[in-house]
Amino acid sequence: MQIFSPGNWKRQVVLAAAFSIGMASVALAANPNLVLNGGFEQTLINSSAQFGSSYPTQQVTSWSTAGYNFVFKSGTADNGGGTGTYGNVQLWGPNNGSANGLTAASPLGGNFIAADGGFEVSPITQTINGLAAGERVEVSFYWAGAQQSGFLGANTEKWQVSLGSSTQSTAIVNNASKGFTGWMYQTFTFVTTVANPVLSFLAVGTPTGQPPFALLDGVSVTVVPEPATGSLMLAGIAGLIGLSRRRRSA
Repeated sequence: MQIFSPGNWKRQVVLAAAFSIGMASVALAANPNLVLNGGFEQTLINSSAQFGSSYPTQQVTSWSTAGYNFVFKSGTADNGGGTGTYGNVQLWGPNNGSANGLTAASPLGGNFIAADGGFEVSPITQTINGLAAGERVEVSFYWAGAQQSGFLGANTEKWQVSLGSSTQSTAIVNNASKGFTGWMYQTFTFVTTVANPVLSFLAVGTPTGQPPFALLDGVSVTVVPEPATGSLMLAGIAGLIGLSRRRRSA
């Protein structure tokens, strides 16, 4: 007959908890980011510029747009800017006359999107393959508000985010003249209504005469784990407790 001391029993429970947490972590890791080029690092040309169908010389891989939307490389938004259909565009920042705290790099350290929310507005879109109807997913991203250099006046920015036919919006941020709001992190939860839905980011800003720009980076779409995944740890612990009790009573 094998004897189980209280100390051995407690150690077994701890081991079971660790094992179950590890299995839950594996389950979570099995839900990858379904967005392609979510950091906007893959572009047609190695420079900042307007992109999409309105400016075909620059494209951002896997993303489409027809609006007045730009991809900025690190350090260029207020220092050199990017070329568009109406000439050079910069954002107010420390390098062009505003000590507003605009960072040289995005939160991920590389490219980011700057979309005009009040002029030739059009969403930035990507079809998310690998999703079925009825799946619960999280859409996460970094975002900020800024203003085009050369224009003055208070402005507002927000992102309107759609996955298929469902739409959610960030809070509206109030931005001072020549301002920058700082980067924020947002997560929305959606339930898909169709397979392979279109993910859409639409910049919305006011007023139109004082160009408000919404910034975007680090987009991810992940499937939310089933509730059974969260129960794995409890089931493992309960099973080992029951087994240990039976052996102790033997």
